[in-house]
Amino acid sequence: MSGFRAELIDYLEGRITFEEFDKRRDEKKVKESDVDADLVEEEDAQPSTSAQVPVKTEEGISLGVQQVFASMLGESSDPHLLSSSSSEEEDSMSYVDDKDDEDYKVGEDEKAAEVQVAEKKQKGRGKKQDKEEAEDMSVGDVFALEMELNRENKKMMREWGKRSKLPRALRGLMGEANIRYARGEKEDATVMCMEIIRQAPLAYEPFSTLAMIYEDNEDMDKALQFRLIAAHLNPSDCEEWIKLAEMSLEQDNIRQAVVCYSKAIKYDPTNVRYLWERSSLHMRLGEHKQCMDGYRKILSLLPMEDGEHFMQLSKDMAKSYYESNDLPSALGVIEDALVRHPSLVSDDIINMAAELHIANHQYNKALQVLVEFAGIVLIRDEPKPDDPGLAPGENVAEKTTEEEEEDEEEENEEGQIIDVHVPESVPVDLKAKLVVCLIHLHVYTPVEGLVSSMMEQSPEEIGDLYLDVGEAYLEAGEYTSALPLLSALVISEKYNLAVVWLRHAECLKALGHMEPAAKSFTKVVEMAPLHLEARLSLATLQQQLGRPDCALKALESMYDSETLAQDSSAAQKELKLLLHRSTLLKTQGQIQHYLDATITMISMLLKVAMQRAKVCLRFVTVSGESHLRLVKVKDMMPDIADQEAAYWDNTCKTNVLSKEDWWQLLVSCVLTLCDVQRYEEAELLVDSAMEFYSFYDNKPRRKELEFFGLSATILDRNHYKAYNYIRLMLMENVDQPQLWNIFNQLTITSHHQRHHRFCLRLLLKHPDNHALCVLCGHNAMVSGSFKHALGQYVQAFQTQPDNPLHSLFVGLTFFHMASQKYVAKRHTLMLQGFTFLWRYVELRGECQESMYNLGRALHQMSLTHLALHYYQKALTLPPQKLEGIADDQVDLTREIAFNLSLIYQASGNMEMAHQLINTHCII
Repeated sequence: MSGFRAELIDYLEGRITFEEFDKRRDEKKVKESDVDADLVEEEDAQPSTSAQVPVKTEEGISLGVQQVFASMLGESSDPHLLSSSSSEEEDSMSYVDDKDDEDYKVGEDEKAAEVQVAEKKQKGRGKKQDKEEAEDMSVGDVFALEMELNRENKKMMREWGKRSKLPRALRGLMGEANIRYARGEKEDATVMCMEIIRQAPLAYEPFSTLAMIYEDNEDMDKALQFRLIAAHLNPSDCEEWIKLAEMSLEQDNIRQAVVCYSKAIKYDPTNVRYLWERSSLHMRLGEHKQCMDGYRKILSLLPMEDGEHFMQLSKDMAKSYYESNDLPSALGVIEDALVRHPSLVSDDIINMAAELHIANHQYNKALQVLVEFAGIVLIRDEPKPDDPGLAPGENVAEKTTEEEEEDEEEENEEGQIIDVHVPESVPVDLKAKLVVCLIHLHVYTPVEGLVSSMMEQSPEEIGDLYLDVGEAYLEAGEYTSALPLLSALVISEKYNLAVVWLRHAECLKALGHMEPAAKSFTKVVEMAPLHLEARLSLATLQQQLGRPDCALKALESMYDSETLAQDSSAAQKELKLLLHRSTLLKTQGQIQHYLDATITMISMLLKVAMQRAKVCLRFVTVSGESHLRLVKVKDMMPDIADQEAAYWDNTCKTNVLSKEDWWQLLVSCVLTLCDVQRYEEAELLVDSAMEFYSFYDNKPRRKELEFFGLSATILDRNHYKAYNYIRLMLMENVDQPQLWNIFNQLTITSHHQRHHRFCLRLLLKHPDNHALCVLCGHNAMVSGSFKHALGQYVQAFQTQPDNPLHSLFVGLTFFHMASQKYVAKRHTLMLQGFTFLWRYVELRGECQESMYNLGRALHQMSLTHLALHYYQKALTLPPQKLEGIADDQVDLTREIAFNLSLIYQASGNMEMAHQLINTHCII
């Protein structure tokens, strides 16, 4: 580009726009002659860059290293001589032929130096003319030149990518390393290769040489590693990748061999052998999809002349797709084979295509294949032009797919099938496929003759075709037609199988023949004891026939505990079996056995949770029968290391039931345990459920579990544990009166004092809570802190002054304070106490309760003559009627009579005391 102006070069390199380039060219036309003269002088004074030969300057290797290798070769240590000798070695021993390498033509450049000097003057003389031509270039010429330069640049970049990345200065050393290797001097060659790798790590030649050296030394691991590095640095060598794949297979490294074949296929994508080998390796690794993708590519590359290979490969691919339940892909492969090579279609291909269409419920297409390739003729009636079933204003529903539209059009054009002509040469399996298609299309007229001819052959020979036709009848609901075929199979020797008995039993059950169906299902269970559906159907039939014991026998456990712990599928089947068994037991009223089945199911769900709760299952003998019991184990050794992993594994095993189903099962089990008074086990079951994440994270269910636990502990009289439940509930629901009533009952019956501090701490947080205020007053009253109790009662009285109970509490507190030994104002306390007691009587009214409480207070203060009056008055009043409480629970007659007898005894009137006791207290 030295023949063009600077502005043209700037424009082509993108530094200026075209407008600036045009402007600069116009400005410099005036100084044309002077600039040309200067340019000619500069060209004459300065030598051409093409003649500069870097003889004394070596790249990539130091002078000391050159002298060492020169001394090893016995050559001169002069730097200039070393440089020239290196250049000669580079020209003679390089990996790449330097004849076409423009960057390293050193010898040619030296010979052409004189020629270039001579040509410079001629160039100088002709430069003015070239520049004039450049200045006279049009805009189109400039753009054409720019496009040409871009093409040349891209071409040069592509060529540069293919060249070796070994620097010029190291090529001689690489050649020397190869010579040393050829002479057997492997250590020296290894050292040289390592030095080259140190200076040029992206060159593949030293790695390839080292791989050959290690291969000669029988160090195949290192040889493979160096070959892999060399192949990655020079990836376009397909043969090298294939050799690496073979070496990887020798070391049983199939995955690496697949990678090597993939690299080779990348640079040679049409090589069928490479694709075939890689697909075979994918199949060995179990990678079905990748294997089938490779086979598909092979099919696209096979020529038309190789039709037999194409058909065989298509058949194998369709079979593999079918075994992996990929029906669309199998159909796609077999349909391509039928379209591409229709003349090579065999009976096996026809049978496979028909079977795939039938499996995909495409019976019209299967019938079309049989007609097109097997020579079967369908006889149809005349098509009807209009459908009389449709009213003039009605529209036919639109089809969702093009295939349905085609089927409908074909059916309307050709009419219904009335008969079928089957050539004698058609195999019996294709006839069976034809029968199956006609049955599913509800064309039964020609089917009868075909089935009769097929049944003339022994079921021992074509029993599988009998079963196919029988199953087609079952799917179409033609149970009467299916029964003879299945009955012939069950009495044969070869096809007396569990699956045949199962179809036979289903057919009998659908026809209403319950007793024979039960026998057939029993045969299925005997031949296949792990078949769940057969067991469930047999149990249902036995229950309907009035044989509950036989039904339960059919639902016995199928697996042992070790199998259930290891096999998820077995655990899921066992859960379904236990669910049906538990339902059947509950309907029969066998509650203990029902609980055994239910607890077994729940223990499978709560396996990890029960270990955290230290609960396990034990077998105990009750009335001569073995039953399961939930037992608390204090020193239980953990047998699950990773509980979180075990929890998720257990969740996968028990996902046959939804969370709601599991919850309902748990609730039913807890309630049933309480019904049979197994309260302790109900507690343990609730504790285990509280440790289960799915139940505990659900707040409403967690609350319900807490209530279940509280009820079970109260019924079991486990007051200590019940207090823990009620304490947590009160902390969250402090304003619930029902919870405070339960709390009060528990504190009365438990005889523990730890609730005092809990109430005081809670009162500090909720000072306005009425129930808490009264309970703290009771606690202080019982503990003898009458002043504290009085303060709490007065606070409650101020809150609800019209409540007679609060007046009673305050009055009794004053009486207790007055009854103390050392009191300064005893009479004042008594007057205050009577004041609140009379207020209580006014609010409550004169009844048995109020009169008794007033007499009891006077009796406590030794005012017996006054107490006698109120006791006698209370004795004459009837007890109150309270809803939900028995009459004898609120009747105070016995207490009143007993207190009266004490007064009479103290006064010496024993006869009156005996009379009261005999009248009211003796039952």
